[in-house]
Amino acid sequence: MGDLVNLKQIKKRIAREQADKQAETNRIRFGRTKGERSRDEQQALRASDILDHHRIDDGTPA
Repeated sequence: MGDLVNLKQIKKRIAREQADKQAETNRIRFGRTKGERSRDEQQALRASDILDHHRIDDGTPA
């Protein structure tokens, strides 16, 4: 015969694991300092500017 399993404990463990995964995702997504955010914004702006400088304009509106 198989082992007895308490479903309440299993459900609670699964809920805790999902909450831990969500917390890790939120730490990655929102857990950056102001300096890191501004640095990333500046890098994106610079990359956009470099791309615009290399654009070939053939006279047609975009």
